[in-house]
Amino acid sequence: MINSIIESISISLNAEFGDEYTTYTESVEQGLNEPCFFVFCINPTNRVFLGKRYFRENQFCIQYFPADKDRAKEECNAVAERLFSCLEYITVTGDLVRGTKMKYEVVDGVLNFFVNYDLFVYKVADSIPMEDLSQDVTVKG
Repeated sequence: MINSIIESISISLNAEFGDEYTTYTESVEQGLNEPCFFVFCINPTNRVFLGKRYFRENQFCIQYFPADKDRAKEECNAVAERLFSCLEYITVTGDLVRGTKMKYEVVDGVLNFFVNYDLFVYKVADSIPMEDLSQDVTVKG
């Protein structure tokens, strides 16, 4: 599920910012093309609800590395405003999911944008159907 959400976030970022911004989902040793985004999940949780329902809290961090180091804070603030709107709703496996708890901070010229995509998950139980059952019934009387 987390990989599906990361893919949906990447699609939304590409739709908003276009191809001139690279989106990474894995760490890059060398050859970082700025401006770019890094998308990763932070501390997902899973709580049991009644029956086979589970509530998953998935907090994501989208890091943005600006192209202009001299005006990094200004560029990060402008990108953060666009992220608020483009990450509010994403489509995950055909369902619309709303982003909550959105916030951001700029640390050392890098934007850290946080958003939660919390959802219920239903586990389907593997059940073996019964075989045929026959019964003879007679009435006294």
